[in-house]
Amino acid sequence: MTSTSGYSLAASVDVGWVEVLASLSLLLITLVVSIVLKLQIERSVVIASLRAAAQLLAVGFLFTAIFDHHLAQIWAWIWVVAMVVISTVVVERRVPDISGVRIPTFASISAAAGITLGVIFPLGIFDTEAVNIVAIAGLTIGNIMPATVLAVQELQNQFRLRTGEVEALLALGTSKTSVRRFLCPNIIRTAITHHIERTKIVGLIALPGAMTGLLLAGIDPVEAVLIQLIVMYMILGGTVVTASIVVWFGSNRAFTNDQRLSQWTNYQQSDIA
Repeated sequence: MTSTSGYSLAASVDVGWVEVLASLSLLLITLVVSIVLKLQIERSVVIASLRAAAQLLAVGFLFTAIFDHHLAQIWAWIWVVAMVVISTVVVERRVPDISGVRIPTFASISAAAGITLGVIFPLGIFDTEAVNIVAIAGLTIGNIMPATVLAVQELQNQFRLRTGEVEALLALGTSKTSVRRFLCPNIIRTAITHHIERTKIVGLIALPGAMTGLLLAGIDPVEAVLIQLIVMYMILGGTVVTASIVVWFGSNRAFTNDQRLSQWTNYQQSDIA
């Protein structure tokens, strides 16, 4: 179902090392702007760019080895597990003050990835090939990561900002489960609102990355849109599942066994300074 115009577009896209080096001019513009406006982000931009290049090249060579291997599917699933573990570590590092967030985060990301893959492949939306397993899992996990980090950070902020309110409820005999039911919905909404708003403007303002890549690859525009819709729906669903799980189970760590607030919910001296 690929159109002629699509193939002509793909034929016009010929990217090599020369083109990649040419794109560095955009990076130079960024550095110049930073220097002129004294943003002081030159070092961060350079490090981020070099790190991204190294990581992507390493992944590219690794994928080549994996997809050509006779045990490609097994390696693909191992890669999915590795992505979940790395994502959990990243989220945990974003909120070092919260103890015990590792298990809720791992469970939430695993659940989102598992539900997505459990719908996509059994229903035959995509073939169960190694490249599809890695690509779908990567899209899902990569896009739910910001919401997961925001959910955990908002969880910490809400309990810290509303410490007096929570302690008053506990003093009046309110159970910690009731307190969690009172606070968690607002935290979850905050974490997923950005993604919902971004979904609303898809096609009108923003062209998603997956759709853009398919168009550049020569896929028919309508087919590219249908694939993007599938990706968009699975990411939106995964985001809601992840935020809900990590907030609900993570909020349990805000309380001690004797119905008091944990230490991480209180502002430290460094927070006040």
